[in-house]
Amino acid sequence: MTLKKFVEERKARARRIWAPVGGQRFAAFIALVLLPGLLAWSEAPAATADAPVAATSAGSVAEDAAHPSPVGFEVVRVPNGSEPPLAAGIWYPTTAEPHDVPLDKFTQRVAPSGPVKGHALPLIVISHGGGGSYAGHYDTAIALARAGFVVAAVSHAGDTYDDQSKVLMPWRRPVQLSRLIDFMLKDWREHAEINPRRIGAFGFSNGGFTVLVEAGGIPKLDRIDPYCAANPQHDLCTALASAGIHSVAEAVQPPPEAWKPDPRIRAIAVAAPAFGFTFDRAGLASVQIPVLIWRAANDQHQPNPWYEEQVRSALPRSPEYHVEPLAGHYAFLPPCSTRLRAAAPTVCTDAPGFDRAAFHERLNAALASFFETSLQSKYPG
Repeated sequence: MTLKKFVEERKARARRIWAPVGGQRFAAFIALVLLPGLLAWSEAPAATADAPVAATSAGSVAEDAAHPSPVGFEVVRVPNGSEPPLAAGIWYPTTAEPHDVPLDKFTQRVAPSGPVKGHALPLIVISHGGGGSYAGHYDTAIALARAGFVVAAVSHAGDTYDDQSKVLMPWRRPVQLSRLIDFMLKDWREHAEINPRRIGAFGFSNGGFTVLVEAGGIPKLDRIDPYCAANPQHDLCTALASAGIHSVAEAVQPPPEAWKPDPRIRAIAVAAPAFGFTFDRAGLASVQIPVLIWRAANDQHQPNPWYEEQVRSALPRSPEYHVEPLAGHYAFLPPCSTRLRAAAPTVCTDAPGFDRAAFHERLNAALASFFETSLQSKYPG
């Protein structure tokens, strides 16, 4: 599929989704706010159970060869209440011999459905950004699996590259992440090898918002309107204005019990959290577990101090806090191949002097260290 055809199909899908609800204003909102993220992963769709997800970095095979610890991988379907099952990917330490698993023009070096190596392993669940999929942080998942974690990432139904029908219902995401944990602890074929008292969560952008809620955060979405009144030049606000949406508070109505924490999660890592300004001290008062926050210093999509800094200053416990110089918002996604960079320059192009591959080595090492320390028994959760 050509890039032009893909964009036209996504816009048409958005019009079909939102026209019955709020006219084409919502379709425009989807196109303006989410299209860059959609383009990033349009060429790496979620795999079926028979076709494992592939890496999105051209150098991934060489990098894998330099790290001999083998990683197993499989795709599963997670029960999702009355809705169709959720797609999810699982990475884990294994004793099986890995090999290059192709998908389209990409590969990841894994051992499909290999046996799990180890017992009482910690579990990390991953929540992707808007318009993504469970494949969106595959390199982080592989790095954590090499460090001894079982890692599970879910495609959030209604907020993926091929389905944005529920993107304005962010309260659906935490529920889906909890259902992934349910599956991993009860139904996964190797569930007996997971330590249920050592569970962490990592989230990027919309996923960062998701894991903050799972940790006990309660956002106030009605703060979007005053935020945009004070910052009409910010990306979110210009997109809303261009779409003719003058009040998100009127358009988005969370159900009474929308925000429920998952006490099984004992530590969270948050990268570029979406809607950070919707959390205040009262909304984050219940977040008592260890938190790591990572900010991209050159994030033009979610500018400082309205996102990471808002969350950091409102948390009741000081988080581990990192600021990455020169990094843009999408630096937390894996390094792009040459072809993907040409197709999605907004997501793949970094500032001069910024090395995304080197950054991911530091990012993944820091995440492994944080979770290893934070998920020890001294933290009761």
